[in-house]
Amino acid sequence: MAVFTEVSAAQAQALLDHLSLGRLTSLRGIGAGIENTNYFVDCEHGHYVLTLFERLTAEQLPFYLRLMQHLAQRGIPVPEPHADAAGEILFEVAGKPAAIVDRLHGGHQLAPDAFHCAQVGATLARMHLAGQDFAMHQPNLRGLAWWQRVVPQLLPFLDAGQAGLLTSELAYQEQLAASARYADLPRGPIHADLFRDNVMFEPGEGPGRERLTGFFDFYFAGVDTWLFDLAVCLNDWCIDLTDGRLIEERASVFVAAYESERPLSGAEHRLLPALLRAAALRFWVSRLYDLHLPREASLLKAHDPSHFERVLRERRAKPWHALHGEAAE
Repeated sequence: MAVFTEVSAAQAQALLDHLSLGRLTSLRGIGAGIENTNYFVDCEHGHYVLTLFERLTAEQLPFYLRLMQHLAQRGIPVPEPHADAAGEILFEVAGKPAAIVDRLHGGHQLAPDAFHCAQVGATLARMHLAGQDFAMHQPNLRGLAWWQRVVPQLLPFLDAGQAGLLTSELAYQEQLAASARYADLPRGPIHADLFRDNVMFEPGEGPGRERLTGFFDFYFAGVDTWLFDLAVCLNDWCIDLTDGRLIEERASVFVAAYESERPLSGAEHRLLPALLRAAALRFWVSRLYDLHLPREASLLKAHDPSHFERVLRERRAKPWHALHGEAAE
């Protein structure tokens, strides 16, 4: 259940009036989601999602909301926040920071094939290019600095093999991040959490030919290397969920579609195996953290960390090179 704060029809109508969106016709809580309160809002002027932010503060939110607005205004299919007459997009409802955004059509594709991966890959590249001139800056808050701070806190909860893997991989990523070749990677705003449940599709022409309708849930976004964003996607969209193995066909199609919009540099191709490891480490660390060191009064139900431990072990044992689908040297 994702309705942690109850919103009355009168409270929703007050926000609609402020935004000149007309009369409320339906207000329904959304059961999906684990961090925020979400409602479907239907009104005279359209169909929207109302989000009350349970974790992020009013000071933290402008980066995420303005990024969504920036991308939407450049034709990227993301939910656009609605602004009032003064241009404000962050409000207060029931004592919580809140925003109302366009509702995407369709549903999740949790068993994607190469056709879905191609659409996500191409749209991801267009999103990266569209964000190049976004004026606000925030680092990836779940990047290397966070891993360095959190990993020592996690080690007492792990067995010797897990602790050795975690410290070894962190050292590898620290060395990589300090290198000139890493510093030269192109970067900009990234989604940083574009898993299968953060993309929507709707039926298209022909059976199984769904059309991508948008990316959403940008609340882990930050400025980082575009290659890291690509690696996060490959580690979810293009793997066997039972063992973490990268599925060659899907991964090759995903990268080719991305490159149809933004070709990777030689350095990006060479460092992709390392960034696949970094992306696996990021989610293994965060899941370990949520399990063993949950935030006080957290609304988050911890995911199983062992999934991304398996993914990391796979990426270390079998590096994948996108140019040829072979192990990188």
